[in-house]
Amino acid sequence: MIARLKQSKLARNTLWLLSGQGLRFLTQAAYFSIIARSLGTSNYGAFVSAAAMVAIASPFASLGSGNLMIRDVARDQSKFRKCWGNALLRTLSFGLVMVALMALIARFALPKDIPLRLVLLISLADMIGLNLIIVSSSAFQALEQMNWTSGIWVALSLSRFLAALLLTLSFAHPTALQWSYAYLASTSLVVAGCLALVTARLGLPRLGLMQQKRDLLEGFFFSTSFSAQTIYNDLDKAMLGRLGTLQATGIYGAAYRIIEVCFAPVLALLSASYPRFFAVGTEGIAASLAFARPLVSRVFVFSCALSIALCASAGLLPTVLGAQYAEAATALRWLAPILPLRSIHAFYSDVLTSVGRQGLRTALQVGVAVVNAVANLWLIPAFSWKGAAWSSVGCDALLVLLAVSAVHLVLRSSARISLLPDVRETLGEAL
Repeated sequence: MIARLKQSKLARNTLWLLSGQGLRFLTQAAYFSIIARSLGTSNYGAFVSAAAMVAIASPFASLGSGNLMIRDVARDQSKFRKCWGNALLRTLSFGLVMVALMALIARFALPKDIPLRLVLLISLADMIGLNLIIVSSSAFQALEQMNWTSGIWVALSLSRFLAALLLTLSFAHPTALQWSYAYLASTSLVVAGCLALVTARLGLPRLGLMQQKRDLLEGFFFSTSFSAQTIYNDLDKAMLGRLGTLQATGIYGAAYRIIEVCFAPVLALLSASYPRFFAVGTEGIAASLAFARPLVSRVFVFSCALSIALCASAGLLPTVLGAQYAEAATALRWLAPILPLRSIHAFYSDVLTSVGRQGLRTALQVGVAVVNAVANLWLIPAFSWKGAAWSSVGCDALLVLLAVSAVHLVLRSSARISLLPDVRETLGEAL
């Protein structure tokens, strides 16, 4: 095993990310339990509802800058400084526009109990701050320096843990608004460190305006894809806050947060293999699919085992978070199947992206997001958080079916196209 790790850069990078995810898991679990317990279900529900609304629009604040950087630098490392400069410019300019837009949307989309200031603070933290952190981590990810990528995300989790700890030491019963101030401050500290780190280790940013214009459409596809992904992951929380109660949102948000944390090991492998997909994708979809299949089979078995473990241990949740989260144990059992489903469609979707079919991937995800929104309009008023859970699991299952089908349709199409020159040559010889 040690010899294989030394020979395989993908294995080493995955190990770096897994180690980082392990540290993140501990710190996220710590600050999540602190915040969820100290805020209570209503205040935590208010924060989750606002954060979910911001998360849907947040991908448009960077216009796919991190993904564009990984794509271009993975194929040609000499382009790094221009990609880095373009990514910073896009994130800052589009981020400010999206923060202002979110302030207008929040007045109509969120309950009146949620103050506008809370939405603005979360918007600044996630639309500008978090996107700058994503771009910084993508810079190291593009060059397959996953030790620094991992370190950045560990630093963010530690910063938020310290912020949560200081908040609860300062206030016996903090509000969602007070946590949003601490949330923004902790994110800002990490942003400053990330920008200094990337510049010091990889070089000063440069601008390439011609490349900016060329990347706008592709960046829009990436942003739409991530936004659609966020919609079927997080729209239910925002809709629960509007159509249900903040208490139900807090219960469901706590259970969903555990699902996201448990997906971290699979996410580590996805992140480590993402640059490789672009390199392998230049050889065609058959090569990209051959690269993905062994990864999918391994993470699927792991995710199934983890889902079973979550169902068995869900009863411990009220002990950790408090008696007010008793229903979150049931919610966690309903949401557990998401892990194996997501482990399949995430890799198959990366296959599409690696061969220049990001537009197709985006269309599939937008379609699933629309289905999720329509289903939630019916299920949430009737069944509260249970309806949101059914919609989430169903939409992940639908995306598995669509992603796998799309990959095989593109594979067959490319096979037919590759046969055409041989057919023409054979006909020419016959004539």
